[in-house]
Amino acid sequence: MKNKGNFTETEYNEFDAPIPGQSLTDTPGNAPWEHPPQYTDIEEILEGLYDQITNGEFSEQIIAMLDAGVPVEAIVRVITFGGFTQGKYTPDVGLMIVEPLMKLISAIGIRAGVSQLKLSLEDLSTRDFIKDIAELKSANKEMSQISEEIKQELPQPEQGPGLLARPQSQEVA
Repeated sequence: MKNKGNFTETEYNEFDAPIPGQSLTDTPGNAPWEHPPQYTDIEEILEGLYDQITNGEFSEQIIAMLDAGVPVEAIVRVITFGGFTQGKYTPDVGLMIVEPLMKLISAIGIRAGVSQLKLSLEDLSTRDFIKDIAELKSANKEMSQISEEIKQELPQPEQGPGLLARPQSQEVA
């Protein structure tokens, strides 16, 4: 286990995964999302989430994540996916509550004075991706120039017959 600050992170184990086809042998109805959802009214779901999100400790965690550069979209995706996997609502209801949740979490970030509020995951990846590609292109160009210089400095082997060529007959005088 790794300890990063106050958080403990478990080591990745590639063998800690379901066996292929395991879901076909499990008893149906064991997972929460295989049952009817607990809530179907969007207003009721949003009121419950509003109460939970505006709770002191939860909102402090959200502000800390926003301040650390986590986009609002990422936080909303985690909340909606978590609600679905817990059997609180269906996936389509989860998609319908995304916009109000994004507005609520954005408002919390603005109210808390988060200076670099990122709304979308594209805010992170697009700039960094373009920067990385530009650096990669210049590094590739440098590497090809260096490899050409090295090729020119190396002695060139003589081109003789190939390994499988017929031997040349030696004439005796």
